[in-house]
Amino acid sequence: MKGIVLHAPGGLDRLEQIDMPDPGTPAAGEIRVRLHASSLNYHDYGVVSGRMPTADRRIPMSDGAGVVEAVGDGVTEFAPGDRVVSCFFPGWLEGPPPMADFSTVPGDGVDGYAREAVVRPAAWFTRAPNGFSHAEAATLTTAGLTAWRALVVNGGLKAGDVVLVLGTGGVSIFALQLAKAMGATVIATSSSDEKLERARALGADHTINYRQHEDWGARARDWTGERGVDHVIEVGGPGTLGQSIAAVRIGGHISLIGVLTGRAGEVPTALLMAKQARLQGLIVGNRRHQMDFVRAIDAIGLKPVIDRSFGLEEIADAFRYEESGAHFGKICLEF
Repeated sequence: MKGIVLHAPGGLDRLEQIDMPDPGTPAAGEIRVRLHASSLNYHDYGVVSGRMPTADRRIPMSDGAGVVEAVGDGVTEFAPGDRVVSCFFPGWLEGPPPMADFSTVPGDGVDGYAREAVVRPAAWFTRAPNGFSHAEAATLTTAGLTAWRALVVNGGLKAGDVVLVLGTGGVSIFALQLAKAMGATVIATSSSDEKLERARALGADHTINYRQHEDWGARARDWTGERGVDHVIEVGGPGTLGQSIAAVRIGGHISLIGVLTGRAGEVPTALLMAKQARLQGLIVGNRRHQMDFVRAIDAIGLKPVIDRSFGLEEIADAFRYEESGAHFGKICLEF
């Protein structure tokens, strides 16, 4: 079977497609999955670019979606023919997070899903939403579940809330769609007027070009009548956190999801304290969160926004496209 390996120390020119041994038949508690799609995340880019060191010849990609081909003894949750999607933290089934690193994450600490088939424990997967293509299902593992946990699990999103999403990448577009489906108001930021127009077409109620308005946090607060926003999907990190704190209401919620502007920097702690806001870091979510998310998708009819798909052999080009920042929503691999 075909698959991709990353040669240490990493770099897009060190991704290689090779012939891999077939994974064989599942043992007790395992399933065999024929994989058809994955989706790109900033974390995957960190691994393949060499910014986040991993083992030599690591199989990349944390997201995987496909069809169950066989089940081992004792597996009752899945049957051959079921469409499934992988979990980001395979061992985190429910409850509070038990880990603070990526040592168990496919495509980083263990081999991932840039290959045609895998045999893994059944608990490493959940069912895919009804009617989803494999590419659409593959967007849920990381980006979709992150938005769900930020807004619904941690944030307690409710109708009438105001949500501020930063940028138009996978997590932010999922957050926009979820917020609108659940009756919230959305403010979106981007440096591209064209992308802001697309965000409005998805339901964004107000948009701000942050290159034209460096005080975008204050502008978001002003748009709410000085009250401030209830939730912020903060993907930038230290370079944007000050504006996010300016935008949030007293007692509001900021989900710190990404560090696109760096890993460390100044934080206006006095303003954060004065706002009495909750700043919460999070990394994706657990299997139970994902099962609840899939059930919600089936109920509300949400469909992911996929910008472009590439073949497995085009994985380096896919990451170069992600690197360019030209995408709106998700980038996928289909194979």
